[in-house]
Amino acid sequence: MKLDPKQQAVLLELANTERSLEVVGDKAFVTPEQTEYERLVQEQQRMLNASASARMAVDDMEAEILRIQEDERKLRKRERDDKAQLTAETDPERRRELEHDRYSAKSRIADLMSELAESHNQIHALRNNLDVHGAKSDELTRQLEMAKRAADAANAAAAAVTDPETRIAELRSQLPADVLAEYEAQKNDSDVGAADFNGRTCGGCYIVLSGMDQERVRRAPADELPHCPECGTYLVRKQS
Repeated sequence: MKLDPKQQAVLLELANTERSLEVVGDKAFVTPEQTEYERLVQEQQRMLNASASARMAVDDMEAEILRIQEDERKLRKRERDDKAQLTAETDPERRRELEHDRYSAKSRIADLMSELAESHNQIHALRNNLDVHGAKSDELTRQLEMAKRAADAANAAAAAVTDPETRIAELRSQLPADVLAEYEAQKNDSDVGAADFNGRTCGGCYIVLSGMDQERVRRAPADELPHCPECGTYLVRKQS
């Protein structure tokens, strides 16, 4: 098929636009920047949930430490009261009761001290975990701000692009009727009417041509569109 090199670029854009429209169909186009922004929004929500759980764990452990400290305070007061009463008590039975209670209080205080030490170790780890979540949340917030700006810019640029159907009509109006007829015939035959040739591979079937076929395509006159020997697609070469 004969076609002016400048119009070959028009034919290639027409073929690419129609192929893109067939792939996308009626679905709204979503920019990669918008997809990345939405991913970060979801990730930030997961991080916020994790941070809230970490904060709750710290709060619960702090409450547990306060409970242990309050129980310790009460037991130490009880132990001091028992000791004071033993100083004045002379009845053997009563003294045994006071000694037993004092021993029980001291034993429980020792247990509480062990629990308190373990709780302090745990809350140290929990606070570190909370700090890590906080730092990650701050970084995600920064990334989100950048992603939002990029998505807004990309969406604005995409909205400014001519509607594919309108662009297809514009491109078709720039091509001769006989060229469109041959293009449509080839498209009906192989689903791809025209595609680019990068020097080695057909952009229609993505097959790497043999060295002989590559040379044949490259040596074809500038105003001629050679066929792909594999799928028959018209090949548009890069303009020098």
